[in-house]
Amino acid sequence: MLKIGALVSGGGTNLQAIINGIESGYIKNAQLVTVVSNKPRAYALERAKKHGIEGVCIAPKDFSDKEAFNLALIRHFEERQVDLIVMAGYLVVVGESFVKHFKNRIMNIHPSLIPSFCGDGYYGLKVHQAVLERGVKITGATVHFVDEGTDTGPIILQKAVEVKQGDTAETLQKRVMEEAEWIIFPEAIRLYAEGKLKVQDHKVIVCE
Repeated sequence: MLKIGALVSGGGTNLQAIINGIESGYIKNAQLVTVVSNKPRAYALERAKKHGIEGVCIAPKDFSDKEAFNLALIRHFEERQVDLIVMAGYLVVVGESFVKHFKNRIMNIHPSLIPSFCGDGYYGLKVHQAVLERGVKITGATVHFVDEGTDTGPIILQKAVEVKQGDTAETLQKRVMEEAEWIIFPEAIRLYAEGKLKVQDHKVIVCE
């Protein structure tokens, strides 16, 4: 049984997509065992509670420095024997020690087609606003493994979404979530749970 831990900061819509994927049987042989937020009132923690999943707040401000915070995260997930960590809308940059400890075992979802509109400063609505300002016709979402950089880890899956005339950052965000994020994040986890993902030369090979 693959044990999954999640890191969240907000409403947890991607977390809900993962929960739905597990409960429906689409993601087989996997269990979401803990949800961690940096914000005590994040609605994602309520979502976890509704499904009988542990939800806790581990906030950077409660620790003396960033390394102490990272060690607390490592300890939390190790104590629960977590195999895979999913960053489902997590707005805290995790440290090098955390990334190295769980090398190729941390997945993140980003609301653009990496390498476009990613990196420092690109998160949430800012991504979609930048897409509209640039005038691109196709955007989308990317699931990738997390490495020491920002959105630089090996790409697992991507899905394109059309940018429509008259879109706002809000309408585009909603469409990218519905047509891409909520589809490819559960799919990437399913492939991982089935042992079908292999990282080689900073690229992900899907072994069907």
